[in-house]
Order: sequence, then C-alpha cells, then structure tokens
Amino acid sequence: MRQSEIKELSIEELKERLGEFKKQHADLKMAHAVTPLENPLQIRKARRTVARLATELTKRELQ
Repeated sequence: MRQSEIKELSIEELKERLGEFKKQHADLKMAHAVTPLENPLQIRKARRTVARLATELTKRELQ
C-alpha cells in the first residue's frame, strides 16, 4: 500500500488492514522457513506495509 492510500483510510479501516497485513507477514515468514519463496521480497514489502499502517495509526491516536 502506498502512503497516500493509507492516509485516506479511517481509524477502524487502519486497524483492520493492520491485522490483515500482520497475518500475511507471519504466513509469508512461515512459508519461507519451510520452503524458500519464489519472491522473498514479498516479506519485506509486507513488513514495511505493517510499519506504515502502525505509524499512521499511532500518529492519528496522538492527535
């Protein structure tokens, strides 16, 4: 997800997407541990998306 897309989401949508991407990241890591992924950069992309979502959520809660 791009930062511009994240800024358009509501707080509830942010929480929902954060849960989805955390699960996706965990699933990718587990799959990669069992058998190497064809494209291991998916793990990095998921991790960074989780960080972007968490950062935006924290920023909004502090305002």
